[in-house]
This record gives sequence, C-alpha cells and structure tokens, in this order.
Amino acid sequence: MLTFYNSLTQQKEVFHPKPSGVIDLYVCGMTVYDYCHIGHGRIFVVYDALARYFRAKKFRVNYVRNITDIDDKIIKRANENKESYSILTERFIHAMHEDEKRLGCESPTQEPKATEFIEPMIEMIQALLQKGFAYIGKTGDIYYDVRKFRAYGKLSHRDIDELRSGARVEVNLDKHDPLDFVLWKLSEANEPSWSSPWGQGRPGWHIECSAMSSTLLKPPFDFHGGGVDLKFPHHENEIAQTEAVCECEVTRGWMHVGHVQVNAEKMSKSLGNFLTIREACDAHHPEAVRYFMLSAHYRSPLTYSEENLRLAEQALARLYTAIRGLVLQEESSDTYYDLAFDKALSDDFNTPEALAVLFQLAKAINVVKEQNEPKKAASLAVKLIRLGQMLGLLVSSPEEFLQGDQKNVQAIEALIQAREQARQTKDWKKADEIRAALTQWGVVVEDGPKGSTWRML
Repeated sequence: MLTFYNSLTQQKEVFHPKPSGVIDLYVCGMTVYDYCHIGHGRIFVVYDALARYFRAKKFRVNYVRNITDIDDKIIKRANENKESYSILTERFIHAMHEDEKRLGCESPTQEPKATEFIEPMIEMIQALLQKGFAYIGKTGDIYYDVRKFRAYGKLSHRDIDELRSGARVEVNLDKHDPLDFVLWKLSEANEPSWSSPWGQGRPGWHIECSAMSSTLLKPPFDFHGGGVDLKFPHHENEIAQTEAVCECEVTRGWMHVGHVQVNAEKMSKSLGNFLTIREACDAHHPEAVRYFMLSAHYRSPLTYSEENLRLAEQALARLYTAIRGLVLQEESSDTYYDLAFDKALSDDFNTPEALAVLFQLAKAINVVKEQNEPKKAASLAVKLIRLGQMLGLLVSSPEEFLQGDQKNVQAIEALIQAREQARQTKDWKKADEIRAALTQWGVVVEDGPKGSTWRML
C-alpha cells in the first residue's frame, strides 16, 4: 500500500493507481536564466528518485517537468548580456542538463518549454474570459479575477481576505484586486512577443503550467510536484486557472519539497546565499551530493553546510567499502531488507528510513566478511546495490567512488606498494612516513588480511 502526504488535504492518503498502470507526474521546473543551485538540485533528485521507485514497482511513469523559457527575469538578463532571450535560455537549458547528469538524474519523459505552448495558453485565457474568471485591464493586460474563484486559498489554507491583507504585490491600479494576477501581458518595444486576439504580448508565469499540464496530462492526474515555495502563489493560481476551465481538480495529490537552507534561511538567488550544483559537484563527489539531498525527508528542510556534505561522502563511503573487493554473483534470497526498504519508501517516500535499511544491510555484509563467508557477503552486496540503485545510488564501482578521479593514482599506488614492502621488512619508520605523506594527499590507507587498500578522504 502506497501512501503520500497531500498538501491540499494536509494528511497522508492511500494512493490508488490507475488500472493502466501508468503514473502521471507533473513537476514545475526551472526558469532558465542562470545556473541551477542545489535547492533546484534537490527538486531534480527527489522526483528522479520517486520516478525510479515507481518504475521499480513495475509502474510506467509519465514524468513531465516544464521549462520556463520566457519571463521578466529572462528578458532582463538577456538585455543585460545584450543577447537574445532564446540564446540565453538555450545556454542555461544545456547547463541544467549537464548538472542533472552529474547528479545521476534521468531525463523526464517530457520536458515542454513554455514558448512551445503559447496557443494552448491563449485558448485557456479565452475560456477564462468567456466564463467570467478573467478581465481585460485598462492597459490591455489580462488578469485573473481571484474573487470569482470561491475556493481560492484552499492549497495554502488561508482565506482570501487573509491572503489579501498579507499580499506583497505592487500597487497596480489596472487590477480589480491586489491578488489578481496577469494571464497575458502586452509586450513593450523590443521585447519578445507573440500574436494573440488581444495584441502582441506574452503569457504570465502561472498560466504556463496550467496550459502545459492540462494539455500533456488529463486532469486530475496523479501527482503535481514542486518546491514548497511554489505552493503560494504559483500552485494556488494554477488551481484557480485549471479548475475554472476543466471543472475538475488539477491533481489527485500535491507534493511539495522542502527548502535547502543556509543559516536557517531558504537558499535562493535573490538572497545571494546559494551554491550552484556544479560548484557542489566540483567540491564533492556528485553521488555524495545526491545522497545528501536524499538524507532528509523530502518535505523537511535540508540544511546545507560543507560539514553536512562531508558527512554524506563519509556515509556513502561506508556503503561502498562494504561491497568492495567482493565477487558479485547471485543475489541473496533474504527478503527482510527488501520488505523494510519498500515499507520505508511506500510510507510517503521516506528516504532517510530507506537509507537506514541500506546501512543495516552493509553491516550484515561486514559481519559475514569477518566470518570469512565471501559468497554470502557477495550475495548480500548484490541486494545492497540493487536497492541503492533504486534511489540512484551505488551506481559507481567502489574504486571509482572511494579513490575518485585522481590524476595521481599511479603515484599513490606506487607509495602504497612501497609502504607494503616496508611493512614486510618491518621498517615501521618508513611505513609510517609513507602513510603520513599519503595523508597529506588526502589518502586514507586501510590495512587488511589481503593487503592494503586506499580511498580518498
């Protein structure tokens, strides 16, 4: 039985898959005008791992994640760079895909761009105007009239008057209400624009996802995801738009991923406290960065620090050390770990509990290693790798992860061999001097009955 927390109802609900066995997942993606930070990376990793888990459960997953490739920030940055918006966005789409690949993420099933769905957006706006949920302002811009949607605020669990009093919106005399939001914006000179029944313009941000999700997935689809910061106003506005047109719920389940925090503040570009994915992956093994992002429950905040990333590397090294040196063959028939792992993930995708099961399994492998039962250890290792890969972990060889991409591998191996020879001749002083030199290089030497191995700190 699969249960997931629904942000709309604020409780865990049993998920009942469709008879077709297809799970439809829509995730609000990136606005591509800069490099992605690790807060974005957490979105990539969580939903990639969720899709992997569903596929391991034999579901077919239709994972749609959009790209916002036109908005005010994009136009501003393109003008600052003195380049076209399309060149800017294509460059950062390419960079985003590079970052995803380093984090071990598979591509979504579909990755629509906002600029490819202008016509569906126009059609949806026309329907909203016809139904009385939208109006044309004095300037020619088109707005959604939130007062006409009686359920407005149901996702953020606040009534409309509370939202209105707390709204941080610019004074705009063109609007009927401060909470009203733009659906179609007439373009100024030298701005990107598309033709519409109301003149040359471009879509508002919120209408993009309503048009793309309802075009590519039939509401109500299974899951709608994104960062918790999108709950209001973006997802609240999506509900108002889509439900007004489709006259049904947007989705059967709203899933929101918690912030990555720095010093108890949300990591964001506007606060200037962000670390890009590529910076994190340059400083740490990319798989350890992925592990870090799965180490807390997806709904909880995740605290970024160099110490926490270092601890993630050490934790993942323990798993790789357990399977190191084993000749992998047939998987163990022991189902305890499978059941415990699945129990964790089927309960609102509890990845910290699932990771704990992996460490239980690694401990069992180390015990049978000590008991000199290599075949049993190897069969458990096959299980550990399979379960880990369900989350996109343990995808490297132990040597590749533990020793890293080192240009000095030959020199390190030579020193390890020289130290081994010194130990054999009982030249302990020389052996200790070599170990100290290796430590200066960040190399940890591990002595065992079959000789010495090494890994990077």
